[in-house]
Amino acid sequence: MHLVRKAGRDAWERVGHCAVKNAPVCAACAAGLGTELIQHYRRLAEFQPAPEVRFREGLIEVRLDGTGLPASEAARVEAVPAPAPAEAPARRGIPRERLEVIFTLVNGLTGLAAFLGARLGLGPLPVALLYTIAYGTGGYYGLMDGLELLRERRLDVNLLMILAALGAALIGQPAEGAALPFLFSLPNTLQTYAMGRSRQAIEKLLDLRPAVATVRRGSRLVTLPVEQLVLGDVVIVRPGERFPIDGEVISGTSEEVDQSTITGESMPVHKAVGDPVFAGTVNGHGALEIRVTRLAQDTTLAKIVQLVEEAQANKARTQRMLDDFEQVYAFLVLLGAGLLVVVPTLLLGHDFYPTFYRAMTWLVVASPCALVISTPASILSAIANGARRGVLFKGGAYLEQTAALKVIAFDKTGTLTNGTPLLTRILPQEGVTEEELLRLAAAAEARSEHPLARAIVQAAQERGLDLPTATDFRAIPGQGIEARVEDRVVWIGGERLFAERGVVLPAELRAQVRRLEEEGQTVILVYADRRWMGLLTVADGLRPDAAEIVAALKRVGIAHVVMLTGDNERVAADIAARVGVDEYHAGLLPQDEVQVLRKLRRKYGPVAMVGDGVNDAPALAVADVGIAMGGAGTDVALETADVVLMADDLAQLPYAIGLARRARRVVWQNLAFSLAVIVILVAMAFGANLPLPLGVVGHEGSTVVVVLNGLRLLVHR
Repeated sequence: MHLVRKAGRDAWERVGHCAVKNAPVCAACAAGLGTELIQHYRRLAEFQPAPEVRFREGLIEVRLDGTGLPASEAARVEAVPAPAPAEAPARRGIPRERLEVIFTLVNGLTGLAAFLGARLGLGPLPVALLYTIAYGTGGYYGLMDGLELLRERRLDVNLLMILAALGAALIGQPAEGAALPFLFSLPNTLQTYAMGRSRQAIEKLLDLRPAVATVRRGSRLVTLPVEQLVLGDVVIVRPGERFPIDGEVISGTSEEVDQSTITGESMPVHKAVGDPVFAGTVNGHGALEIRVTRLAQDTTLAKIVQLVEEAQANKARTQRMLDDFEQVYAFLVLLGAGLLVVVPTLLLGHDFYPTFYRAMTWLVVASPCALVISTPASILSAIANGARRGVLFKGGAYLEQTAALKVIAFDKTGTLTNGTPLLTRILPQEGVTEEELLRLAAAAEARSEHPLARAIVQAAQERGLDLPTATDFRAIPGQGIEARVEDRVVWIGGERLFAERGVVLPAELRAQVRRLEEEGQTVILVYADRRWMGLLTVADGLRPDAAEIVAALKRVGIAHVVMLTGDNERVAADIAARVGVDEYHAGLLPQDEVQVLRKLRRKYGPVAMVGDGVNDAPALAVADVGIAMGGAGTDVALETADVVLMADDLAQLPYAIGLARRARRVVWQNLAFSLAVIVILVAMAFGANLPLPLGVVGHEGSTVVVVLNGLRLLVHR
């Protein structure tokens, strides 16, 4: 099979990428084809690090570091770009998955007919013909896949099964030989179904996106395929319709938008002008006009599907170890079968027939089918379950690491707190009303872009205050603002603003400021026409469920919860006490968070960092598991974190850890069960003369059990 034609153009780019679209094959076959690709690349240049092969959806990808490619080689080769999976051309004819099912049924029926025919006196020629059909249909794909890997000097269980079936026929047991591929293909079909269920759980998300959209073009409304939408198009979404594209509301309101497919939120959310909407979500009551902000291939929904497909290709460490183990183990099984024939017959003088029969039984019962499938069946189901609930694991490796976590560190802002300052208190001086103080401060701050200023203005607007227009506005960096409101000169800021202007803060006012700061409040002083008007306090509001979530993390097995913040010691101590974390670190810069995480890892073990994926990107990168919140609204979170909580909801965190730990338990259950079955069957083959068909039933039955056990993770809650 000539898979690699051209590769390696654009050698000046550090990362190369090539893909080969092939008919659906199993992961083992894909690994063999990937080896061929790697060998091709190594003929072009010495790559460091070695190229990486990944397999998903029948697409074999090779990612490589191409800095070592000589210019002379780059000039005479060309890279073939990989098409998006959704754009892959449809295959002609009957898909292989369906053919395998048909062949399995034909194999079973003809094998049974031949067996009954021989017992009922049917002639030898019809019986031989039926057995030939049974062997041909039952062994075709296994033989082709086994030979393909054998050419790559790789072994798998397909080849072991074919050899056992042929061996049974050679010793005059054609019925048992015909039963082997039938019983072997049944769990393989179930495995294909299990993997398909995991993939379909994600692919169905794309089906939620409408194929067409109603677009306003001038005075007309036209219906266009979503692929033809461009940035800036205005799309009309009526009540009950799904949003066809990511965009921003520019007209209308909707009280009930169902975003559960993206964020996992169970409750509908309100949408108004300026709010973002996501493709695949459902509009409730109220027609909306939205401006397209992302093309069809760049929507949050499309990125989720892409990330999960890549996650399914990113193997867990246990699975990688089992893949390597399978090659050595299959060789040892084959070697053992040969020794079981040669040693007893040639050296010990045993009869050939029973010796060969026992060797064929060994070949079947010692094969590692259930062992190999035990991990991917569980990991893929868990990843699919998480994606449906708004939790994206970037791969099986990160799912395993999440299960092993001992410590979770929160970047306070945007995780334990709302991330948006809110006005918490209005404290006027004697002779000044709350409304007068807030109205004056909001009018002066209306032209400021500072987050604290926005909190003051928002509070005034919520109270319906009529704000006068300020003039002579001047922002004083790091101190506050100065403005003229209704012919009154107003200064608003912290103590430093007034100290540098020679304005003395009265002792009782200074004491009040200290008390408020000890409570974790940011204090803003308001001064107008040489008179103290009062104080305003602003704080980053604590999430209502923050303390409950920290307690839930302890219940799912997290030993130590830490809060990291750039706030001062007093603010950090107050929030830490209210939330119930075990430890906090205040006054940190992004690079300081990295050092704290390294110390936590040395002291406690694997550590996760929870943040918003923006200013805490360095900490997310250095943690064993980087967890970003609110991924539905930011590309940065989707790219930087290992685990993404699509909703801005802390409750997804205990669920994600619980899912990962249950997946780990299921994997270990499967491994223990499959190993136990192999040991028992091997012992019975030698100690109790286990018949070959019963060995096949026990062996393949264990494969069915581990696949079904893994599928249980699809319904974890």
